[in-house]
Amino acid sequence: MLYLLIYSNITLDHISSLNMLKNKFYLIILFLSFLCFSVNATDSDKVSTTSDEYETTPFEDEIYDPFEPLNRAIFGFNVAADRVILEPVAKGYKKLPAPVQTGVSNFLSNLRTPLVAVNQLLQGQGKNAAESTGRFLINSTAGVFGLVDVADKIGLEEKEEDFGQTFAKWGLGDGFYIVLPIFGPSNVRDTAGMALTYVTDPFNAYLVSEGEAWAVPLRTATNAVDQRSKIIDEVNALRDNAVDYYAAVRSSYYQNRKAAIDNVDDSELTPLPLISIEFE
Repeated sequence: MLYLLIYSNITLDHISSLNMLKNKFYLIILFLSFLCFSVNATDSDKVSTTSDEYETTPFEDEIYDPFEPLNRAIFGFNVAADRVILEPVAKGYKKLPAPVQTGVSNFLSNLRTPLVAVNQLLQGQGKNAAESTGRFLINSTAGVFGLVDVADKIGLEEKEEDFGQTFAKWGLGDGFYIVLPIFGPSNVRDTAGMALTYVTDPFNAYLVSEGEAWAVPLRTATNAVDQRSKIIDEVNALRDNAVDYYAAVRSSYYQNRKAAIDNVDDSELTPLPLISIEFE
């Protein structure tokens, strides 16, 4: 309901904007195309990772990576971009006062909350959806537009859900493994989820409708820096110690996503060097 109220503030004139419709049309086509391919891998297509420097899991033999040579090439580009751009910027960002970093992180998290609530509803998590709606209302007001996580202090803890998780709950398979330029490891299902997030995010839609489309990639980039700053040591340790960094990241990606889908604690898993799962 909150999501609908937010979205209703966009006028019909805004929604009829040619550029906005065109972008949504292309992304919807991409979304539908990806879903057509979102099937589970056959046994003959399954692969396993090659590194013995990280914890393996029983579902590793279910990873379907038919385009591994191309994925490795894109992965190499992403690693270089991370070393040259994202990691240095994240290190600089980490030198900012802690309250500034916390405020930025809280603000970005608050912007995600309406779609989190939508996905919780789509997964039948009515109580969690109500709590997320409460978090958004409280943090957007008493928390000064989300800069302060007031809701957490009164027991409304942050929970993450995205369209990729929702599709998984609905029974859609992973599809094949994909390494996206800049965005990092993904699969067909999660890539479709990212595209759908872009199309349905009320804040992105509002920015585009107001002629402020430049703020959408700025939001994504800021989130990338914020997230990367939190896992500098962990990612660097994985990169430096893994026998096969590509395989290690691929395995870690599936471990993290399985934990997210199953709603289990993932604090012991290796974090990933990617911009965003939920297109935040």
